[in-house]
Amino acid sequence: MTELYIVDDHRMVLEGLSLLLNGEEDIKVTQTFNSANEVIKALENHVPDIILMDINMPELNGIEATKIIKKAHPEVHIIALSMISESNLIKLMLKNGATGYLHKNAGHEEIKNAIKQVLSGKKYLSEEISDALLNLNQSEWKAKPDSPFPKLSRREEEILRLILDEKTTQEISDELFISFGTVETHRRNIMIKLGVKNTAGLVRVVYEYHILG
Repeated sequence: MTELYIVDDHRMVLEGLSLLLNGEEDIKVTQTFNSANEVIKALENHVPDIILMDINMPELNGIEATKIIKKAHPEVHIIALSMISESNLIKLMLKNGATGYLHKNAGHEEIKNAIKQVLSGKKYLSEEISDALLNLNQSEWKAKPDSPFPKLSRREEEILRLILDEKTTQEISDELFISFGTVETHRRNIMIKLGVKNTAGLVRVVYEYHILG
């Protein structure tokens, strides 16, 4: 029996996926969680075979959560769930330890196939997600959309690049010789200007609108 946890901040998604997958003879959804912090705490007591992980969540996003979980529990398989087929988000999830990436409109059979693939030690990317990765080339950057966001200052762009390089606030502070509080202020201002709530949203907007050119 394959044991699953599902993490998503939308109750309808949790209930829908649980209903869908618990109908399978060899799959059991044992717990669902509304936040990444909840599942990280639960893993201290028990680790399932697979975690279906939403990416864009408040407080702690799926990218950062995957990195934390895989460091503590390398044996667990994590399949990303997202409505976003953004190639850079896909690459970040895979880099941080995810073994699969499913679009949230995936059908019953595709989800089952993804679970089967990752349990066998393979990575799973749906056709739509694979296409997004294949289309990541220089031509993608030529059609730069008009940005609806206020222009970032030189220092904000500098800090944003370091955030995208997965630097912590303290690491950015040390590298730029500015205080921890100043970095946090810039981070908040960047998120306000770009209209996002967390790092996953930040990454999506930066690459969608080519904020850094």
